[in-house]
Amino acid sequence: MKVFITEEFLISSIQNEFSAIYPHLKLKFYVNPHGIYEGSAKNEELAPSTPIDEIRNIHTAAWIDMGKNQTAAGLESEFARLLGLNAQVFRKSGNVWLETTATDGRTLGELEASAAGSQFVTALPETDQNDMS
Repeated sequence: MKVFITEEFLISSIQNEFSAIYPHLKLKFYVNPHGIYEGSAKNEELAPSTPIDEIRNIHTAAWIDMGKNQTAAGLESEFARLLGLNAQVFRKSGNVWLETTATDGRTLGELEASAAGSQFVTALPETDQNDMS
């Protein structure tokens, strides 16, 4: 599934679209980029009310692939490459949100199924970084 992102979007618009598809995953956006298998600094998180046009460094609209076969790293890379946005995927583990640092290579479908408690997906490591919000 691809989502069309324009300069009129707020961060919350993208987050809501993503959460509608993956209720056990969430997206956050940050001032600075992070590498694959790396986390983002909590103090650099952007507020959901932030307009995309104020933070992106590539001024164009783009289709972003949020399909179940897209990896967390691939999604984050598309946001950076196509829109100049620094995204981080999180997955729910009990009452804690974990950054997908150790699991960036997993697909969004795998991460969602695991976070939802599916018995059909290999267990994911609990070594991802915690986010208590």
